[in-house]
Amino acid sequence: MTNNKISSSRTGIPNPVDIEVGKNLKKRRIFLGLSQTELANMLDISFQQVQKYEKGTNRISASRLVDLSNVLEVNITYFFNEKGKNESKDDLMAQRETLTLVRNYYKITDKKKRDSVITFCKALAENN
Repeated sequence: MTNNKISSSRTGIPNPVDIEVGKNLKKRRIFLGLSQTELANMLDISFQQVQKYEKGTNRISASRLVDLSNVLEVNITYFFNEKGKNESKDDLMAQRETLTLVRNYYKITDKKKRDSVITFCKALAENN
């Protein structure tokens, strides 16, 4: 007989899926420029609860996940990555400065100005 036991959440160790969901929650929150307190207020929970969700120490219920996907304007599947996908320690898109740069770049509505930003960044990188 095959042992199909699912790991228990009672071990005190966060489940890897909960950690992954939390990382994606944090990534999206930062991308949108929201603080933990702002997100918590939108959900009518404490900022400490948001911290626990982001660390994976507290599981996010299905109904809360729906709330989060609505508030953060993403499909619920956004929070789940395929196993092994995007798990690099050097994931540039997970870094706060990258998310801040991208978020502010897309606030620029003038295409010529956005093109100028790209040209400027390329020039800085070449002269580094």
